[in-house]
Amino acid sequence: QVHLVESGGGLVQAGGSLRLSCVDSGRTFDSYSMGWFRQAPGKEREFVAAISWSGSSTKYSDSMKGRVTISRDNAKNTVYLQMHSLKPEDTAVYYCAAVATLALRIAAEQYDYWGQGTQVTVSS
Repeated sequence: QVHLVESGGGLVQAGGSLRLSCVDSGRTFDSYSMGWFRQAPGKEREFVAAISWSGSSTKYSDSMKGRVTISRDNAKNTVYLQMHSLKPEDTAVYYCAAVATLALRIAAEQYDYWGQGTQVTVSS
């Protein structure tokens, strides 16, 4: 069973940084590829970044590429999203997700498990 809990969101000024964390309380974290998505009010859920089970492969959205880094620590059952140079348009609820596959995935519908989300608000 996978249970994902995100943390690290908050209010930050434009140009600032945040690091989001997502902890999985399950026992098979290293069997899952992980992703980060975000959803702003009135918009569809959007892919941000993904990482394979080993961490050897990563993928980023065009909108955030160069401003975010996804990483994982399988010993801690945790995936991270380091964000910098944040913009007001990055304001959204950020979700982590897990999929039982070794390769990374970028489509939300391919993910099996989701966290509850953490709010990121970037002020101008």
